[in-house]
Amino acid sequence: MLVGKFSSIVAAALGFALALLIAPMAAHASDQTALLGDATQTMRHMRHDKTFGPSRDLLRDAHAILIVPALVKGGFIFGGEGGDGVLLERHGRSWSQPAFYSLASGSFGLQIGLEKSELVMFIMSDRALRAVERSKFKFGAGAGLTVVTLGAAAEGATSGNLSGDIIVWASSVGAYGGLTLNGSVLAPKGDWNEDFYGRRVSVRDILSDQVHNGQADELRQAIASVF
Repeated sequence: MLVGKFSSIVAAALGFALALLIAPMAAHASDQTALLGDATQTMRHMRHDKTFGPSRDLLRDAHAILIVPALVKGGFIFGGEGGDGVLLERHGRSWSQPAFYSLASGSFGLQIGLEKSELVMFIMSDRALRAVERSKFKFGAGAGLTVVTLGAAAEGATSGNLSGDIIVWASSVGAYGGLTLNGSVLAPKGDWNEDFYGRRVSVRDILSDQVHNGQADELRQAIASVF
């Protein structure tokens, strides 16, 4: 009887420990799937919404694209912004596997409000892509890159009158009334990438299609369909 009870306790303990190990992985997988779905919706918006302006031409010339479906900024006295995104590199008319990223910044000041932005970065130069690939990329004058942000005026813009290493399309709703990326930090989410592809992998390996996960196929097709 005692042996049986002890075995049951051990089995229960092992089951609980296994559940604790699996739960974070399942949470990551769920978050990744949701993010890929939201990014796919953003691409569908781009295909049909004129406010995206010259998105087709930008995609045709872009070296890569980074999609942040929901960048949220809010605070009372202390403020910050953050959101998750996916980076894909263009290979002709097709697109690489996605690398998961976070975009975040912090601020301090007298502020009250909440803003949510749908954001797409067209990465137009090789040096900009290499900068973004590094462990952390901080937007600002010190980055040595030209960043152009489009908002409501995107519809009237053309690819011919736009130039920059990174061209950002953003649609913002809320009390702040605009979007600035100065001081924001873009960084790979190494744990998400590892969980999604089943092993530790670099951003360069992901973008060069050294790994594959079929869950990203719908997003890749949605981006290709914008052409």
